[in-house]
Amino acid sequence: MVILYLYSELVGYQIPIFFEYTNKYNANVHVVNWDQNKIKPYTPPNMRNVTYYKRSEFTIKSLKKLAADINPDIVYISGWMDRGYLFVAKEFRSKGIPVVTGFDDQWKGTVRQRIASLFCPVISQKYFSHAWVAGPYQYEFAKRLGFKNNRIIFNLLSCDTNLFNKGMEYLELKANNYPESFLYVGNFRSVKGTDILVEAYNKYRLNYQGKWKLICIGNGEMHSLLEGLPGVELLDFMNQEDLVQITKRAGVFVLPSRFEKWGVVVHEFTSAAMPLILSEHVGAIPTFFVENYNGISYTNNSPNNLAKAMALMANRNVAELIEMSNNSHTLSSRINPEMSAASFLSILHS
Repeated sequence: MVILYLYSELVGYQIPIFFEYTNKYNANVHVVNWDQNKIKPYTPPNMRNVTYYKRSEFTIKSLKKLAADINPDIVYISGWMDRGYLFVAKEFRSKGIPVVTGFDDQWKGTVRQRIASLFCPVISQKYFSHAWVAGPYQYEFAKRLGFKNNRIIFNLLSCDTNLFNKGMEYLELKANNYPESFLYVGNFRSVKGTDILVEAYNKYRLNYQGKWKLICIGNGEMHSLLEGLPGVELLDFMNQEDLVQITKRAGVFVLPSRFEKWGVVVHEFTSAAMPLILSEHVGAIPTFFVENYNGISYTNNSPNNLAKAMALMANRNVAELIEMSNNSHTLSSRINPEMSAASFLSILHS
């Protein structure tokens, strides 16, 4: 079996799915990846039967030739805006080869999305046979763009559950001495709500006499907002193994995004058995979050509401926080890399 991936940006959580392809299905995987102007620097590891290609090294003509030489059984495309990818998609679609596009964006009913829903169904059928969606919000988007139920599969995105499940090992330690700290991991940008988080944490300390600290891991243009803040520990991006270690001293994971298409990071920290505080705009909520079961959500991008949620979580007793931790881990099992790989390859058997 030969699989061709045409990616806009390859990131680490996709690697365990490649591992499933190559080890369980004995597939050969070819990955073309944008290598310029990337949001997150990432170098994929060498893997058996996985070959990487830099998009910048190919013209449309040479990309079409590469794809023809690879001769895949199935194609996945994540970058609709790449004309070269679309040419390849159309070529294989005309030959009856399954061409799958991914949906991690949410249907919001914006003017732009509604216009797309009028014109894209006819266009998308020229290029794609199937839609691979992350969750319910993305399923609605795929439906609006003309994909029928039998042409939509789920479980597009998964974290490395085998790795992050190790966070469960720390629950016994936490039960005896629960870590009084919030944790944020991600870019420091407006869309991620970095300024909301800073204002909310200051309000939590001032208005609620909050004692919990805040651990922030990442980088970005709003880095300076976090520098030197009382109670804040500021760390640079780290590898996933070290992130799991951080959960040993973190009590509640916070994601304050103004808009989060999906949020694999939510899956990571539910797998690591952490309670959550989430903005209502996080796309992974329907899959990995249940209100008051494994965390609290807040509305309106409001620092006041986030500060209140922080206070409510910090005032929970240890038994309640451990119960929420276990509940998070339970919800995390809804998706894993094995399910993601099987979902994709089910198209070949349908």
